[in-house]
Amino acid sequence: MREYLFAAGAAIAAVAAMPIAAQQVTGQQAQDFALTDMYGKTVKLSDYRGKTVVLEWNNPGCPFVQKHYTSGNMQKTQAAARADGAVWLTINSGAPGKQGHMTGTEAQSFVRKTDAKPTDYLLDPRGVVGKAYDARTTPHMYIVDASGTLVYQGGIDDRPTADVADIKGARNHVLAALDELKAGKAVSVAETRPYGCSVKYAS
Repeated sequence: MREYLFAAGAAIAAVAAMPIAAQQVTGQQAQDFALTDMYGKTVKLSDYRGKTVVLEWNNPGCPFVQKHYTSGNMQKTQAAARADGAVWLTINSGAPGKQGHMTGTEAQSFVRKTDAKPTDYLLDPRGVVGKAYDARTTPHMYIVDASGTLVYQGGIDDRPTADVADIKGARNHVLAALDELKAGKAVSVAETRPYGCSVKYAS
């Protein structure tokens, strides 16, 4: 299946009125943000300073997202990251009325039905945070280290297709980066091209 790469559109809703820069630069401090989670609680990126944080942009209706969830690959990646002490924040920037948008209750159901393993599922229906991070696709992955520096952004792996069979033998960029961080090394592949469905931002 053809790779889908799209420029980021409009934005997603931050709970707190924080100044948010356009796009984040690898090797620099990641912009703080605040979003409401699937239970209605406000969660800030800075709440997890001192821990490695993985950000995953999600749209359950996207075939590329389904590839990684129906196969269990995303859940295994989430579980492995958390087992090593990382925080995993799944973010949904789908606008109301567009594919992938979910309420808190729907997000809870998605997490339960897929046996997903995020630390939390965050809702960004107006796209403020997604736009700030230039999140283009679902999935689109980011890693912020314990000091708050963005050390990885891009695809989950190096097989940009919606075919489950392509997971086998793929380089999981997220797990590779986390392994290097754990070993005290710099992330050797700090940026890759994201692939998936375009984030369904508000018009």
